[in-house]
This record gives sequence, C-alpha cells and structure tokens, in this order.
Amino acid sequence: MPRGTFSGSQYYAEGHHRKASEGERMYRPAFSLRQLIGSAAAIICAGVLLAALMLTAVAAARTPACAKSGLVIWLANPPGGGTAGTDYFDLEFTNLSAHACTLTGYPGVSGVSLSGSQLGSAAGRNPANAVRVVTLASGTSASMAGATATAVLGITDVGAFSPRQCGPVTAAGLRVYPPNQTVSSVVPFPFRGCSRRGPVYLHVESVQKGIPSDG
Repeated sequence: MPRGTFSGSQYYAEGHHRKASEGERMYRPAFSLRQLIGSAAAIICAGVLLAALMLTAVAAARTPACAKSGLVIWLANPPGGGTAGTDYFDLEFTNLSAHACTLTGYPGVSGVSLSGSQLGSAAGRNPANAVRVVTLASGTSASMAGATATAVLGITDVGAFSPRQCGPVTAAGLRVYPPNQTVSSVVPFPFRGCSRRGPVYLHVESVQKGIPSDG
C-alpha cells in the first residue's frame, strides 16, 4: 500500500474514535455528585417539613372547637393592669369539659344592665396579638393554666367621652361570647360604662394560651 494512504478499516477506526470523543463531551453530566447529594437532601428536608405541617393541621382539625357549655368564663384583675385612662383585665376561658377543645380569634364583649340589656357599643378589637388556634386541655385532668385561654380586655374611663355622647351609667356586668360562638355568658362585674351607642369604651384582644397574670 502506498505511503500516505489508509485502508477502509483505518478510516473507520479513526472516525469511530472521533465520534466517541464528541459523544463524551456531549453527554458529560451537568451536575457534580456533591451537587446532586445537596439537592436530594434539600428535597428530603422540604418533604419532612411539609409532612410535619400536615400532621399539625390534621391534629388541629380533629380537636373540636370549645362549646360555651363546657367553658367557665371569668374575669381577673392583674397587678398593675392599667394605663392612663384605661384599666386592663384578663378575661379567662377555662375548659371544664371532658375533652380538649380549641378557641380561635376574638370573643364578643359588651356591657349589660341588671336586666341583661346591652349598654352602648360592643367592644372593639385590639390587634395587639396575632390570631392563633389555642388548644385547651380538659380542666378535669390538667392544670388551670393548661385548660385556660386569656383575652385581655381594656375598659376606658368614660370620663374621656362627652356625657351627652356617652350617657354614663354603672353596668352590672359583661356579656361574653366565646370566639365564633352564638351563645353567651354574663360575667358579674360592676363598672362605669356608656349607655349610648357610639363611644367604644371596651376593647378586647384575641385569645392566647394560659393565664398571664399567674406569671
């Protein structure tokens, strides 16, 4: 065979080697092993977090809302519970039913007369705390703190309002609706309120877990 010429088999071998090299460059992995491991770990962590959130949601869904019939509603006066023009009280909801239950949001509150009639405007909402689901243990088998939720209630000095607008009067107590309930309780508690609608002399926060005045 003349020098400088190649047989067909040589051309095939050379071409095959060139194509193989090009194929290796074409299909070289875009990610390193370390990157793949890191991505897999991130996916696993996200899955675990999602599962935990789903379990929490399912547990909350299985715990019924507290019915008024299983709650004792009472008022506490924490030490130093006041600022200029407003006195603050702890409105307590204690679960005495035989099972755990939940409260969420703001109670409905208004002043009432001896006959139970509403005095003036209902309480306004004070967004000082985030609204959250509060689970109360059964008070028949748990501590008072674990079975109690608290909503801070502010009562404004009616002297801050015009007598003509307010119509100052002594209230006999508070009508309280647990959050998202349509049945109320009257908590005996004489205080000065307004008999006329307009001035908002009561403000209530959303329910929170425990009894803050106990420390």
